[in-house]
Amino acid sequence: MDVKQLTYFIAVAEELNFSRAATRLNMAQPPLSRQIAQLEQGLGVSLFDRGRNQIALTQAGATLLEGARDILRRVERTEWEVKRAGEGTSGRLRISFVGSATYGVLPNIIKAFRLSFPDVELAMSTMNNAELRRSLIQREIDIAVARPSLRDVQLKEQALWREPLIVAMAETSPFATVPKVKLSDLHAETFVLYPSRPRPSFADEVLDNCRNEGFTPPHQVMATDFQTTISLVSVGVGVSLVPQSVSLSERQGIAYRRYGGYNPGTGLSLVYRRDNLTPHLTNFLKVARDVCREPIPESAYRLH
Repeated sequence: MDVKQLTYFIAVAEELNFSRAATRLNMAQPPLSRQIAQLEQGLGVSLFDRGRNQIALTQAGATLLEGARDILRRVERTEWEVKRAGEGTSGRLRISFVGSATYGVLPNIIKAFRLSFPDVELAMSTMNNAELRRSLIQREIDIAVARPSLRDVQLKEQALWREPLIVAMAETSPFATVPKVKLSDLHAETFVLYPSRPRPSFADEVLDNCRNEGFTPPHQVMATDFQTTISLVSVGVGVSLVPQSVSLSERQGIAYRRYGGYNPGTGLSLVYRRDNLTPHLTNFLKVARDVCREPIPESAYRLH
């Protein structure tokens, strides 16, 4: 019993006439009759009571008709779902990102992707760069949002966003009232850096900025991640250099300031496996490119 035989059977069962069923199926009557006979032989039952002038379904035939309709509906539904998954309009996409990416452009990309592909499930989580790299290589995730990038021969990246660094400090810091902060003015401050491991990391980028201004912070506090860093800064443990997009979201106890001095900025990138050719990934990369063409207005940043 196959889908074609079930299609033939349903036509005959609904028409209760082999000639009309053959016309409906756009085929000759003899091969249709042979297909029904083969179906009955395979099942070991009679599906039709064949009279001289008319035919009728047997009890077995009526049972098969109900089941056959359900089977064909399921086949059609499965074909539709498979096609949508193949086009990237349904299914699942696994995205992981560094904590600081939750500000700025990434939320806008996620929102735009959900609007364009509402039936694609997004599984999202935060990781540091080392975890992102391992998870991509082991195929545990589909896309990594890294700062600034990940290096491996198996991986490919698309530059996502570049922005300057700013100073995050406690609202009670004396520098919070200074009209223009210079990075060199912070030479005696405790710097809260992240992540604590692996190294080199974003922490080393911050230290490079300081060294280019002629100093190395005498006191350094290493935090495990971005959120811990901001929490420590808010209670006055020290200052930190963070991406400008962080200031888009207000945080109690924190003041953000632009600073003068060496500031090459920092970037985000979308990283994925070179052998990942799924339409879900392609669609996400396109949405990301479209969103990143629109700059974030300066008025959105909470800077002084």
